[in-house]
Amino acid sequence: MAWVQLVALLAAFEFFGFALAVAGARRRYGVKAPAIAGNEEFERYFRVQQNTLEQLIMFLPCLFIAAAYWNPPLVAAVGAVYLVGRLLYFRGYVRAAGQRHIGFLFSITPTIVLALGAIFGVVRALLGL
Repeated sequence: MAWVQLVALLAAFEFFGFALAVAGARRRYGVKAPAIAGNEEFERYFRVQQNTLEQLIMFLPCLFIAAAYWNPPLVAAVGAVYLVGRLLYFRGYVRAAGQRHIGFLFSITPTIVLALGAIFGVVRALLGL
């Protein structure tokens, strides 16, 4: 489980890094709090952070539930793909909104795989299989 826990911690730190990038973009582009609009470059940083938060809400529970029923190092490896995907999403989106698709695919796919693994594991356990 230590690998799964490491992936979860890295996901949290990655999100924190995105939050710091938003703070830097806020200063760099002169977007004063509480505004979240008005500068396209800033808005891309902000959207990365918000989209990552939206995905974390599903990713983290699915990561831990899947690890309870399946091989934890394998589950951690799937989770690691999510981390790389989020980084690709960040790098692509801050360049141009149209460059976010590969990163999104590499982060939503592992989340779906983990969700399916978690559901299948829970159902198997409930049915006593």
